[in-house]
Amino acid sequence: MTKKIIIFMIISILFLFITGCWNRRELNELAISVGEGIDKEEDLYKVSTQIVIPGQIESKTAGPSFGAPVELFTATEDTVFEGVREITRESPRKLYHSHLRVLVIGEALAREGISDVLDFVSRDHEFRTDFYIVIAKDTSAENVLSILTSIEKIPANNMISSLETSEEVWAPTTAVTLDELIKMLVTEGKNPVLTGIMIQGDPSIGGTTQNLEKIPPSTHLRYSEMAVFKKDKLVGWLDRDQSKGYNFIMDNINNTVTDVSCPKEGKFNFEIIQSKTNMEAKMEKNTPKVDIIIQSEGNVGEVKCNIDLSKQKTIEELEKRIEDNISNTVKETIKAVQEDFSVDIFGFGDAMHRSDTKAWNKLKEDWNETHFADLDVQVQADIKIRRLGKIGNSIIPEIKE
Repeated sequence: MTKKIIIFMIISILFLFITGCWNRRELNELAISVGEGIDKEEDLYKVSTQIVIPGQIESKTAGPSFGAPVELFTATEDTVFEGVREITRESPRKLYHSHLRVLVIGEALAREGISDVLDFVSRDHEFRTDFYIVIAKDTSAENVLSILTSIEKIPANNMISSLETSEEVWAPTTAVTLDELIKMLVTEGKNPVLTGIMIQGDPSIGGTTQNLEKIPPSTHLRYSEMAVFKKDKLVGWLDRDQSKGYNFIMDNINNTVTDVSCPKEGKFNFEIIQSKTNMEAKMEKNTPKVDIIIQSEGNVGEVKCNIDLSKQKTIEELEKRIEDNISNTVKETIKAVQEDFSVDIFGFGDAMHRSDTKAWNKLKEDWNETHFADLDVQVQADIKIRRLGKIGNSIIPEIKE
């Protein structure tokens, strides 16, 4: 057998394993969903999907165009899956979910439980697992997805950019993907927290191009408080300071600003540029305890009081005040969650599970109601001021003299 024949036979065999694009779908046959919303209306699920209109987003310039860049389709059915398929009665194209950026869940549905929703989106092969999940606070997911935005033409992209930026530089929000949410739900001794999103203004105006013709827009979306879950059910909300305290505990702080009182009167801002939180759970005299140590570095931001920043003593005093401020915020957050919700959202139980499995097996049955509610948590903050900015002492006292 010649060499040419052998090569020909090998190539022929390889062709048998080449399937080609047997399930391909052309782009002009798809309705690309970038934002999905799910609400509960009585016993039915209402599915809303934000579809990109390619002709309206071809221009690379931001700002309003002659038509809306997206269209919203809705359907109401017994199950989420049926609702998604029901939308094809209105949409001329089949929905394509592989580019989904955000899933919005209505508050009413979240209070009943989101396990059915998560089962569908995690089971369907077309959904990826890297999209974010947020809760529509005091409104429906449909209303949230109806609001048009100006800077980003596609509202779902605007929601994602705002969430990621806020998480990076502000701290009272957290971006949670489907993978991360499911991990929190199946982890013993830890319950989920999701960021809430609100509508500021009139939703009926926000869904029209008139909303893009005003500065500022008549209606806009705003990330607000954090939603506390007990397993898969929403049980309440954290306020802004509590949300920031939660992120300190969870080691989610990248960059943020905190407001601190001066030694005598007035306030100053401290910008945290680096932060690390360590959590340790242990048993002492048959009682569970948790230690939290927060180490942060940052810069003095805005100074609205008469202090001498050229003195080392002043810097040390400010560091102590920042430490007390952060420690109190974290302690008040833990206390509020213990008293108002009795649900461990911080992963204290998970930390105990990892440090002492034998003890955890005895505690886990009534962890939230008994042990977490009375848990002794010690908080310590270690703060270092690195820079004072381009000037030293504030110019305000000199101006007012």
